[in-house]
Amino acid sequence: MADLVIIAYENEAKAEAAREKLFELQKEYLIELGDAVVAVRQTDGSVKLNQLINTTAAGAASGGLWGAIIGMLFLNPLLGAAFGAGAGALSGYLTDIGIDDNFLKDAAGALNPGQAALCVLVRKVTADKVLPAMAAFGGTVLRTNLTAEQETKLREALKAA
Repeated sequence: MADLVIIAYENEAKAEAAREKLFELQKEYLIELGDAVVAVRQTDGSVKLNQLINTTAAGAASGGLWGAIIGMLFLNPLLGAAFGAGAGALSGYLTDIGIDDNFLKDAAGALNPGQAALCVLVRKVTADKVLPAMAAFGGTVLRTNLTAEQETKLREALKAA
């Protein structure tokens, strides 16, 4: 079972720095991430999501390749590549990997303009090593699906910063 943790920061730069630290910890096998998204509340009130993977671009690239291969069979690889890229981009746009985008936008609605939230889906964690490393960034817990005891430890660690 994966755990969801959403932590608010005063700005996008701090949330991105915290996400980078999580990636470093993942390379050390201290945490296994399912997804890590930075949600930023814009000054106009809208929410921008900084995803790990651009599914639209990935879909367009793979669709273009497969379209070109299939197009070669019908002696028109350029038309096949164009059609495949369009279909792949549409497919990628409609695909949602990790945390649901609508849920993220709802959660980020609690932020003030200019603030950002780091939304993390954690599969496995060595909490006694990860918490002190992440406490350096501070932040405020917005939402979790952790137990009450785990959430209290997280809040206390973030307050210590």
